[in-house]
Amino acid sequence: MPGYRVGVNPEAECIFCRIAAGQAPAYVVAEDDLTVAFLDRGQATEGHTLVVPRAHASDIWEISQPDLTAVMIMAKQVAHLLQDRLSPDGLNLTQSNRAAGWQDVFHFHVHVIPRWSGDGLTPPWRPSRLSEAQLAATIARLR
Repeated sequence: MPGYRVGVNPEAECIFCRIAAGQAPAYVVAEDDLTVAFLDRGQATEGHTLVVPRAHASDIWEISQPDLTAVMIMAKQVAHLLQDRLSPDGLNLTQSNRAAGWQDVFHFHVHVIPRWSGDGLTPPWRPSRLSEAQLAATIARLR
């Protein structure tokens, strides 16, 4: 598993597992039996919150369906809390997988990021228009 030492249990080294178990400090926003939501220490904007499952899963391919559902339910609850308390103009949900997908902590998590007009955040990519032939070739591979 990326980022972990050979022969060491990844959960023992995983900061998010330790936070979920109450063994590492965090600014917990909300929690339930399956998830914990806490402020990201690297705030993109005020209130930037991470939602993680209590059970270790490295990414979208590993997380169980019940844990994934619980994470998304908690993300919605956090979004409502942020709206009620901070009144952002908008909100981003982001989720990354594996190093190539910009994941840097290898425990599944969703970022709930309040947004304000003029907050300085920029999109991570610029959309490009593909030709009809390129789109047709991609859909052929996916069907």
